[in-house]
Amino acid sequence: MKQEVQELIDQGKMLPLMEEFYTIQGEGFHTGKAAYFIRVGGCDVGCHWCDVKESWNAELHPPTLADEIVSNAKKYSDTVVITGGEPLMWSMDYLTKTLQSQGVKTHIETSGAYQFSGTWDWFCLSPKKTKLPLDEVYEQADELKMIIHNKNDFKFAEEQASKVGKDCVLFLQPEWSKKEKMTPMIVDYVMDNPKWKVSLQTHKYLNIP
Repeated sequence: MKQEVQELIDQGKMLPLMEEFYTIQGEGFHTGKAAYFIRVGGCDVGCHWCDVKESWNAELHPPTLADEIVSNAKKYSDTVVITGGEPLMWSMDYLTKTLQSQGVKTHIETSGAYQFSGTWDWFCLSPKKTKLPLDEVYEQADELKMIIHNKNDFKFAEEQASKVGKDCVLFLQPEWSKKEKMTPMIVDYVMDNPKWKVSLQTHKYLNIP
């Protein structure tokens, strides 16, 4: 990689862009809201049930100018969701400040396993057992989204909930391949523990990206 490109990546002025698209947010607090999604390549958290494993290798995704990403995003929506991969593997400072300067709200979906960066209107933290969030990230969370793949994940969810702020909104979401088994358990758990809410991947039920 050319040195000047690497320098721009280090500054967050270029990012390994996997894909960008305008759609409906399907999960969590902002379910149903139209948003422009920016999927950044690169992730080493390694969830075995990840449905975008093609995002893991950042080298497969071309370094793209952040200014170009901003230009595309503002044509479609006043809200951008930055996801991955794991977006915090890269500096998000430049991208988020530039988006916000154009009147675009910035949301992130992250495992929290990397150093905090960026300026966020909404911070969705989705911790994974394989690589836990850094302590500094928990306090940033507006939303905690816990993926429930098996019964043991309820205990992990409670452990993670104890680390976020009191105003953080708590969600339990069934892992898609286990939804028939885990959704009834989640419903029962939320009814017994009403601090939690149910999150579903509604975009998959609606057959939209």
